[in-house]
Amino acid sequence: MKRLLLFFVLLISVFAKAQIERVIPPRPNPPRLVNDYTKTLTPEQVQALEQKLVAYDDSTSSQIAVVIMNSTGDYPIDDVALGILRSWGVGGKEHSNGVVILVAKDDHKIWISTGYGLEGAIPDVTAKSIIDNDLTPNFREGNFYRGLDDATDDIIKAAAGEYKAPAGYNKKGGKGLPIGAIIIFLIILFTIFGSRGGGRGGMMSRRGYGNFWTGAIIGSMLGGGRGGGWSGGGGGWSG
Repeated sequence: MKRLLLFFVLLISVFAKAQIERVIPPRPNPPRLVNDYTKTLTPEQVQALEQKLVAYDDSTSSQIAVVIMNSTGDYPIDDVALGILRSWGVGGKEHSNGVVILVAKDDHKIWISTGYGLEGAIPDVTAKSIIDNDLTPNFREGNFYRGLDDATDDIIKAAAGEYKAPAGYNKKGGKGLPIGAIIIFLIILFTIFGSRGGGRGGMMSRRGYGNFWTGAIIGSMLGGGRGGGWSGGGGGWSG
């Protein structure tokens, strides 16, 4: 039974990786930490944010990448954010001390994906608090730059232990799926992904590479929301 489960997981990881890479933007060349594919930010705003994040990267070796895209299509924003984090190698594969802020503008969705090197300092509840307090209110008012500027400031503070979610700001966590349900789910996913075509591959970052799709799938199914030692928080806005 365990071997059968592992076989299906490995097959699905291959198909899932190929499928989700269809919506993951190519790695920036030359490398950039602020990537606005929607032209929501002005060139001056992009430059100011880029300079701040590069200075933080150079002084701490931790990286924060901002990605604004129109939509993640049929794929969950957390999967796409995690794909960017790993495929671009944000934070480097050795320490995995990277953070990706992904904004799907047309979908009105936000996700903060955190590498395992920073998940102790920026747990899910902190990421969710930053989204709810910095990004969402400003995005509702059309102040995308202010929201991202405030959010990156608080992520930097959180990484230094200077920012924590307010007391009582709790996140409801899942408990994962029973083994029988997982097997059925795997079979269904295998059928879905097996009927689709492949995708493109190959991305990079300033410091390194990341490619742990099998771990992400196993972790997300067995762990109820966390995948392979990575964490994150999500939200949305309207208005």
